[in-house]
Amino acid sequence: MTKLTSASTVISAVLLSASANFSRPPAPQPNIGVNGFFATDKAQRGRLVQAAIVIDIPAGYHINSNRPTEKYLIPTQLKVDAPGEVRIGPVGYPRALLKSFKFSKKQLSVYEGRAFLRFNVSVPANYSGGSVDLKAQVRLQSCNDEVCFPPRNYDANMRIDVVGASDRVTRVNGQIFGGRRR
Repeated sequence: MTKLTSASTVISAVLLSASANFSRPPAPQPNIGVNGFFATDKAQRGRLVQAAIVIDIPAGYHINSNRPTEKYLIPTQLKVDAPGEVRIGPVGYPRALLKSFKFSKKQLSVYEGRAFLRFNVSVPANYSGGSVDLKAQVRLQSCNDEVCFPPRNYDANMRIDVVGASDRVTRVNGQIFGGRRR
């Protein structure tokens, strides 16, 4: 009976260990932050104002760059809608990292940590509104070292007050736009 008890204990331990490995839940989709910023506290009529969408990617995850190296990967894309006469300049995407992951034989073009997507907003000299409301949408696909998650859209609403061309504006968000003066 002792041999039978110890054999069944060993078998039980092996089965419990095996089931623990097979029932491991998949890694959760990361909590990615997407926020919009302007380089000045107000926008001047007839001038450009710098803007950026900042994507915060948790450690252990990455997102595909705007130019993935594999066709099956979804690129990071930013679309910004502005009111009628306000114009949005081309988006400047950050330099991507080339990294290797378990699920691909090729190095992939990715962003990790913080990604800054920059663009200019042009407010016409004859703009009659007291503020500009932008609606930014980022489409991205996040992954960890083993798996990629379904693509998601993230929305960021951005508002800035509009002042005259000769009114004073103050640079803000230096950690995003640097200390450059205008």
